[in-house]
Amino acid sequence: MESPIPPPEEEISRPKRNNTWIYLIIIVLLLGTNVYLFIQRKDAAQQNVIIKEQLHQTSTEKETLQQEYEASLARLDELTTQNARLSKDLQAGNSEIAKTKARIQAILSKEHTTQTELKEARGLIKSLNLKIAGYEKQIALLQKQNTELVVQRDSVATTNSRLQEKVNLAKLLHASNIRIKAINLRHGGRKERETQRAKRADLLRIIFDIDENKLTDSGTKELKIRLVNPKGELLSNAALGSGSFTDHNGDITYYSLSKKIDLETGVPVKDIDVDWSQSASYEIGAYIVEIYHEGYLIGKSSVSLR
Repeated sequence: MESPIPPPEEEISRPKRNNTWIYLIIIVLLLGTNVYLFIQRKDAAQQNVIIKEQLHQTSTEKETLQQEYEASLARLDELTTQNARLSKDLQAGNSEIAKTKARIQAILSKEHTTQTELKEARGLIKSLNLKIAGYEKQIALLQKQNTELVVQRDSVATTNSRLQEKVNLAKLLHASNIRIKAINLRHGGRKERETQRAKRADLLRIIFDIDENKLTDSGTKELKIRLVNPKGELLSNAALGSGSFTDHNGDITYYSLSKKIDLETGVPVKDIDVDWSQSASYEIGAYIVEIYHEGYLIGKSSVSLR
């Protein structure tokens, strides 16, 4: 049996190849790639967060500007509605205001608005508000002037009213020498006799004078006469012309008789008389007579019957 042939010496002496370092390099490269990709992904996520925050901030700022703009428009509408004179001033500058409003609305209506555009809109709204503030000052000044004019007008009106009242009071007639006579009628009324006894009185005759008045216009003047019995009751009879009038205080006052007289400026009228008669007997006691002109009491007197 032949001995085995030994391998060539070259093959026997060649060492085996070690590939471990190659694997290490590959592993390191893979780890480096993963680290790089992780860092890139993290940066991208952070960038997305920043972009989202910027978008949210832009949206919030845009909404705020929209609210400020709407508030400005509301102020402007209110001012023009309240003041017609200011409305004319607004019409004069309407073109500039219209351009400002159009630009603001164009910016705020855009879906994607840049910070530069928002800054522009903010400036335009500020400018619009300054104009509105100017109009508000105008209105305040106009209101102040109007208040002053009203005060002046009221003051003048009050003064005129007082002067007119003084003139009217000066024009009032004045009754003097007022007397009340109880008259007893005899022989069917053909003969009269004055009496002091209530049971004999058939009528009461009121006699008075009107003093001269240089301010009263000439013409027919109507006097209202109140006659009050001892019980404090107003004597009234529609058949004799009793009625009512409004006095200078605005109150309704009832009267017994009325008397018209013809008057000349500055000339007195003497011994004006008017009679009161009644079917009932006259009461014992004091009778009061009051004479009114233009709602004012111009004379008063009394007489007692026993």
